[in-house]
Amino acid sequence: MAQQNGLEASPDVPEHRTTTVEQGPFCLARCTCGWRGPARRARSQARTDARTHAPA
Repeated sequence: MAQQNGLEASPDVPEHRTTTVEQGPFCLARCTCGWRGPARRARSQARTDARTHAPA
């Protein structure tokens, strides 16, 4: 089950939409720019990875 993080991009920065994806016992963050976070057992940590990836 993927979760959309509702992060908004600023007009001068390409849009980054992050999601979390479950693969077996692991969860990882992905972004539309091609970035992938490390596989985590804790969904909360994968969501944190996604938040820290997205531009401020």
